Amino acid sequence: MKSIFCIALMAAALVGCAGKTDYRNSCGSQLDAAWHDLDLAKAEGFAGTVSYSKALSLLTAAKTQQQFEAYEGCTSKAKKAQFYIDESRAGR
Repeated sequence: MKSIFCIALMAAALVGCAGKTDYRNSCGSQLDAAWHDLDLAKAEGFAGTVSYSKALSLLTAAKTQQQFEAYEGCTSKAKKAQFYIDESRAGR
């Protein structure tokens, strides 16, 4: 009986760990693309816009969430940052 309980407990722990990785790849790829686009916006001279600053703040927060394995929040912030990068490059 004890071994069945231990096996069930280990299985539950493994399932919990696996759930944290759902957004891992998305977070990494979204962050890489957004940082690249942010660098392009800076090179094009849009680094002084309010949208650029918002995007930079969001990407910094997303990177922090990535380091703490909060991948869903990281992905969400990276997508929002991409919107502000596009706004910045449009001069808004």
